[in-house]
Amino acid sequence: MPLLASAAALAGSSLPIDAPAPSALPWQRQLRRAGQLNMTEHDPVTLNIDEWADYWASLKVGATFISVTGILAYYQTKVPFHRKGKYLGNRDFFGECFAAAKKRNLRVIARMSPDLNWDDATQAHPDWFERDAEGNLIPDKEEPRLSRTCMFSNYMTDYMPAVIREINSLYDVDAFYTNGWPPLGSLPVCHCVRCRELPPSGTPAYWDKFNDRFEFLWKLYDSLAKEKGPHKIFFANSGGGARSAANLARLGTFCEWFQGDNQGRGGEDAPVWLCTLQGRVCQSILDGKMATNVTGAWTTGPIRWRNAGKSPAEAKMWLSETSASGMVPYYHIVGAEKGFGEDRRELDVPREYFAWTAKHDPHFVNKRTVARIGVVTGQRTHLFYKAQPGATTQQFLNGMYYALLEGRFLFDFVHEDRMDAERLSKYSALILPNIALLSDAHCDQLRAFVQRGGSLLATFETSLYDEQNQPRRNFALADLFGIQKAGDIVPTNGNAYYARIERRHEILDGFSNTGWLPGAEYRVPLAPIDNPVLTVVPGFVAYPPELAYPPTPQTNVPAIVLREQGASRLAYIPGDIERSFWVAGDVDLGHLLRNIINWITRNDQPVTIQGPGLIETFAYETEPGYALHILNYTNPNLHRGTFREFYPIGAQSVSFAVPAETKVSRVQLLKPGTNVPFQRVNNRIEFTIPSVTEYEVAAIYTGA
Repeated sequence: MPLLASAAALAGSSLPIDAPAPSALPWQRQLRRAGQLNMTEHDPVTLNIDEWADYWASLKVGATFISVTGILAYYQTKVPFHRKGKYLGNRDFFGECFAAAKKRNLRVIARMSPDLNWDDATQAHPDWFERDAEGNLIPDKEEPRLSRTCMFSNYMTDYMPAVIREINSLYDVDAFYTNGWPPLGSLPVCHCVRCRELPPSGTPAYWDKFNDRFEFLWKLYDSLAKEKGPHKIFFANSGGGARSAANLARLGTFCEWFQGDNQGRGGEDAPVWLCTLQGRVCQSILDGKMATNVTGAWTTGPIRWRNAGKSPAEAKMWLSETSASGMVPYYHIVGAEKGFGEDRRELDVPREYFAWTAKHDPHFVNKRTVARIGVVTGQRTHLFYKAQPGATTQQFLNGMYYALLEGRFLFDFVHEDRMDAERLSKYSALILPNIALLSDAHCDQLRAFVQRGGSLLATFETSLYDEQNQPRRNFALADLFGIQKAGDIVPTNGNAYYARIERRHEILDGFSNTGWLPGAEYRVPLAPIDNPVLTVVPGFVAYPPELAYPPTPQTNVPAIVLREQGASRLAYIPGDIERSFWVAGDVDLGHLLRNIINWITRNDQPVTIQGPGLIETFAYETEPGYALHILNYTNPNLHRGTFREFYPIGAQSVSFAVPAETKVSRVQLLKPGTNVPFQRVNNRIEFTIPSVTEYEVAAIYTGA
């Protein structure tokens, strides 16, 4: 069959890749790499199909995303208002690309975008589109001829199914994928006729309706995909980190492929770990199902050049973070001018990286993490909580994340709706970074966790609101922590409050020659407790300096509450300490947080790593044994801009807990491909990684 065979000739063809896989896993869970050339309207004129197909095949990707339609059809569609590009002519451009991919035994994901349509559709079907409060169409920000479609309209139930069925009739694609829907980090605001009948957007009641519609449409499109065969699937763009629009716990029950669209960062104030944060979210909801994260080859950020390559070091770190956090790396390029791209620097990074991962695939297939700390991610808090002036909910998560990295703790994310006893059984401690919205049922699960011997750290307004975002008079977890709210939030006007040291305690290890420590920008006043470790010195004037002294130098208001209950240790901090740590960068706040985490976990970690630098670590059980991933974030562009180069760090001494009955045969460093010596000390193995440039994986082989 010739390379550019027609789509009709390929429809229903029996290609080797469609044969049952030797593994019992679904085909998508056997993929280890993915790639996409996001096609432009002009690509039918310029794109060299063979060259691109050879490129993806050379990277050993298992699947490639091919644009079958977005705002434009890349084939000869007959669906009304499905516009064909002005350069398409009579070609079946998608069919040609599809044939080239299948010839190279690549799975084909048909990429669609249901979020926008053209002005002629708005005239014929005005009910398909979102409206503002005055009833006007909501145009695309960059192209005013396009308007935003409404997910509650029959555009999604009539037009989109017609497109999917037409594609199914012409091609034997492996999956359908929608870009642009659902929205990633915020809920839509629409005032069309249908949406006026819904609860107001931005409320928990609206979120319920949104999730019902989201699940209905996802399952509808998946059922249409399966009309061509039971192994076909539908999936949608689902990124957004912890602040996803869709209920992530609910999504995890029916999603077979999670597509993380965290493509990168630019010059804005964004930490490099936003990619691994997405991986932790995926681990918390998917129970091992397929998750990819997109690395944009292009210059991501607030100012865009979508057809020019980003810093190779930044792209390489993003791919490394994807692998380390348990997702499958996916590389994304836009446009094919001059046949194979104008900026061919974009092609280079995955050549080396994908070849390296392909060589070591078994070590990137994870069974489970070995972390024993869980960080609760409050999706309702991210969506509905009204933060204080100048604050955002992301700052709370960033601050706690940073403190955990500086302390070199292994940790997982735990979704608020997945805190049943079985899932929490692996954790010795949970951290609640201002999880303000918690239902009574959530709080009961946390009480049960403590009754079973688990420990807790909570901050600021945790449990002061119910799941409907209604304020409570007191903390729902007041009985657990032994606290009572004693007033409204106290802000800062000048000097923020201080925490006076009243007595020595483990959480103060490393602090000396001071009577107080920084507190936080905001705090919830608490009723006095017996024998506090730290008490509040209320904030006071910062300028003029003549008045910068405390009118009330000592109080009985606790700045932290510590309790021990059986095997459990409980710590509550009434200030927004993690957010203040993130915003101010104060080293005392980070040090105190690390000490508190060490205290609630009794300094008992499954893996400890000693050495220089800022790193993020993941440890998994794998088929060969275990894998320890170390990402080196020691870089001047950790928080802003993009990595230009890597700054290697020196020797890292590792102590890794291994069951007494498990034999370890060798430890291999995957970057250099060399073995390192190790020794067994009780139920742990110890070894040294000589250096880490950007990323290292220590593979621990068990068995004979």
